[in-house]
Amino acid sequence: MRDLDHYRPMMPMIEDTCEYRYIGSDFINVKNYDAREILTIAPEGISYLTAQGFLDASHLLRTVHLQQIRDILDDPDSSNNDKFVAFDLLKNANIASGKLLPLCQDTGTAIVMGKKGEYVWVLGDDERAIIRGIDETYQTSNLRYSQLAPISMYEEKDTGTNLPAQIEIFADKGNSYKFLFIAKGGGSANKTFLYQQTKAILNPTSLINFLEKEIKTIGTSACPPYHLAIVIGGTSAEFNLKTLKLASTRYLDGLPTVGNLFGQAFRDIELEKQVHKLTQDIGIGAQFGGKYFCHDVRVIRLPRHGGSCPIGIGVSCSADRQILGKITPEGLFLEKLETDPAQFLPNDKIPDINSDSITIDLDLPMDKMRSKLSRYPIGSLLSMSGTLVVARDIAHAKLKEQIDNGGDLPTYFKDKIVYYAGPAKTPDGLPSGAFGPTTASRMDPYIKHFQAKGGSLITMAKGNRSKSVINSCKKYGGFYLGSIGGTGAILAQDCIKSIDIIEFPELGMEAIWEIQVENFPAFIVIDDKGNDFYAQFLK
Repeated sequence: MRDLDHYRPMMPMIEDTCEYRYIGSDFINVKNYDAREILTIAPEGISYLTAQGFLDASHLLRTVHLQQIRDILDDPDSSNNDKFVAFDLLKNANIASGKLLPLCQDTGTAIVMGKKGEYVWVLGDDERAIIRGIDETYQTSNLRYSQLAPISMYEEKDTGTNLPAQIEIFADKGNSYKFLFIAKGGGSANKTFLYQQTKAILNPTSLINFLEKEIKTIGTSACPPYHLAIVIGGTSAEFNLKTLKLASTRYLDGLPTVGNLFGQAFRDIELEKQVHKLTQDIGIGAQFGGKYFCHDVRVIRLPRHGGSCPIGIGVSCSADRQILGKITPEGLFLEKLETDPAQFLPNDKIPDINSDSITIDLDLPMDKMRSKLSRYPIGSLLSMSGTLVVARDIAHAKLKEQIDNGGDLPTYFKDKIVYYAGPAKTPDGLPSGAFGPTTASRMDPYIKHFQAKGGSLITMAKGNRSKSVINSCKKYGGFYLGSIGGTGAILAQDCIKSIDIIEFPELGMEAIWEIQVENFPAFIVIDDKGNDFYAQFLK
């Protein structure tokens, strides 16, 4: 057999520098077998670790992430819009840390990666134990069920459990079981892109030009400021995207910073700095113009087949939800997330831009609301009070079907602003669960049809929209308002006073809702003249 002393792993072992908190030593035992120390784990231990991990990740953030948000407030080069969003994100984190309202209403697809040591025995079914832990957290907490089961190619039903989950378990060395728990929202997942390129792109000019062009397409619909990840190369397209996912969680931060002849993966620190500066210069900022489109950038270089050059680009959003866990002979441990985000809130560093906000009475006739909005430029800050109608993908599809069958839109769709959102579960004693905006572009195909019928004349959500929406607003006198993404907890606590289902109750959180709000913030993004706030950045 050929000597393999020349072999080196593509992904070198990374030192675990994470600070953990101890959560118990139940469910484990250590035995000696054949002169080896074997860690035995009851499946209940894995369930408990998983449940606690997803509970923490849904409500708490890493200290370093919170410090990055605070840095926006302390940076004299931050725009007022950057500071406004950052301040709201810190307030949102403070509310969510109480573990009643989650950070975001989209509480994500549950993703679990496990690395099981060779001297670890689980006294049961690993996957089932993980599933049981996920189910417990989503059933007993105020989280949202977002998973749709395909009944047929075209019919779907919410599973009512947030299952199934994505679970991957790998073999590892040693006598510990290590986990990465991720709650991945649909908005940021949708901003994961794979590009099949060639050797021609692997020079400084071509690569930077390519990255600048494609990064702009991410836009704001995944709730910046982002943790941006870029992976260049890969033994397959699938491995490129898997690496991208891990890089966006900073799981691969400990990789070497240089390559070698063995095909070792590495981080390109200099390119990270260059791309980060590029994102600052784009001008999109933290959603509504400025410098802080990204907190940071990770660039991973992988080996590749000579005939293939995959490039992956993706993000982790403002609801930066992941947590490490491990089970060792010493017990069960979870990554220590920040339980006191209030320490990052400033006392006097926020410009009072609310004083310049335009008051909108949401219960005025639609024509009067549009007439008032028409007097102000794009980018204007609004403070809205009154009644909103809430509807998104499935409800829009049902209303479009009514139109296609010769019917009309409901009166409320013509008289009220339509807010694209889907709430999390409502906690006892509160009027609403976490209730932030959905990605607006998902509803773009409906706009011209609905506005032609006198509906959706003012819509509100997050992110940029297509040219067809801009054209339709110009034609029919419509507006699109941008809501701050990533602040579902603060909107629920401070702005939303009541929620009621008014149509399609069978759809659960995808039903059409009527909500009462006070001082609900938004920006004019698209106006009735065909102006688009984001056009200046996306050229």
